[in-house]
This record gives sequence, C-alpha cells and structure tokens, in this order.
Amino acid sequence: MEVLRIILTIIFILVSIALTVLVLMQEGKQAGLGAISGAAETYWGKNKGRSMEGRLVRITKYLAVAFLLLAVLLNISRIWG
Repeated sequence: MEVLRIILTIIFILVSIALTVLVLMQEGKQAGLGAISGAAETYWGKNKGRSMEGRLVRITKYLAVAFLLLAVLLNISRIWG
C-alpha cells in the first residue's frame, strides 16, 4: 500500500507541474475581447477548438480532473491508511 501511495504522489507532482506549465502557455482572455465587435465569426473563431489553443484548453481540463482525482485518492489513503 505504501508503494502505491508513493507512485500516486509522484504522478500527482508530475500532473501539478504539467498543469502549471499548460496554464502559463495559454493566451490571456483579453485577446478574446474582439468577440464583442463580431470578430468571433472569423475563421480563427470558428476553428479555435482545432487549433493549438483549443488542444491546450482540452488537455488542461483533463489534467485538472486528474489533479482532483489524485488529490482525493491521496487524502482517502491517508485517512484509511
């Protein structure tokens, strides 16, 4: 059980670092203010989900879920272990 906790802790640290790097790589939301004037109807606005920025957002969501699940698992193992 102790080996599993160590492995989960290492994975938790790696996910934390990756999540931090991905959040820092993303563009700020101020760049999206052009949507007020209708700039969201451009090619970039329609295909943002397929772009690199869209992939970064999707990967960030998955890593955030993994982060939360690992945090819960590690805390449950400390309570019961």
